[in-house]
Amino acid sequence: MINSGKQCMAGVRSRQSEILIDAGKHNVIGIQVDALDYQSAVNKIITAAHQHQAMSVSALAVHGVMTGVLDKTHRYRLNHFDLVCPDGQPVRWALNLLYKTRLRDRVCGPALMLQVCERAAQEGLPIYLYGSRTEVLEALCKNLRSLFPQLIIAGSQPSRFRQVTESEKEEIASVIRNSGAAITFVGLGCPRQEVWAYEYRDTLSMPAIAVGAAFDFHAGNVPRAPEFMARSGTEWIYRLLHEPKRLWRRYILLNPLYILLFILQWLRLTNFDPTKATPPNQDMRYG
Repeated sequence: MINSGKQCMAGVRSRQSEILIDAGKHNVIGIQVDALDYQSAVNKIITAAHQHQAMSVSALAVHGVMTGVLDKTHRYRLNHFDLVCPDGQPVRWALNLLYKTRLRDRVCGPALMLQVCERAAQEGLPIYLYGSRTEVLEALCKNLRSLFPQLIIAGSQPSRFRQVTESEKEEIASVIRNSGAAITFVGLGCPRQEVWAYEYRDTLSMPAIAVGAAFDFHAGNVPRAPEFMARSGTEWIYRLLHEPKRLWRRYILLNPLYILLFILQWLRLTNFDPTKATPPNQDMRYG
């Protein structure tokens, strides 16, 4: 994992421009996605961490976008996130084609996590890891410390893999707050991690960043796709071949639907209104 993490960081840096890109939020089939690059995203997160500012962050690929398209309540959550990064080349392509944003690269959740950890290590900002299983967290902590020796990991909690009670939710939040962490990474899988970041946002007073499969990737449990596949938008094929039973519905059904809906928006045949969403009646309290 250490070598793959370094390669991931090097690959991102090689494509970064000196001019930061942050063109604000734009509607992609009803989901408001920020048109920005890695540097701008990291700067926003680090600034919020220094200021102890509540901030909900996610990096959405096609599957993440579609969870909001197909569920009005989840659409409401996503469209109230402070920062939604364009993870997945098809999301970046949509921003470029619809709004001429000229994004040179996506903002991939696992790579974003490493960049935030690097800056956090440099600036003395402790991080917290929430989600996955104990053995994954142990490997993840070990590998992150190898990559960033100065990184302060204030603590970690594995997922409870169920909905939690209100008192349990407050206990989880209290442990994170009292750890001294300035940034929390959440690895619960999509869309549970986005629900978590939405629900815990105001109780944490720090960035809560949903990073998808980053925990498993950086723990060394799941292999990363080759760089050429990530850049060409075919990473989904690699992941499908490695986890067909878990991912086939996500890619075989949702990818074509995303393309169809994008074409309808591009041709201005359908108006996808982000405000047509339903506020959650109550917290789902994922743990």
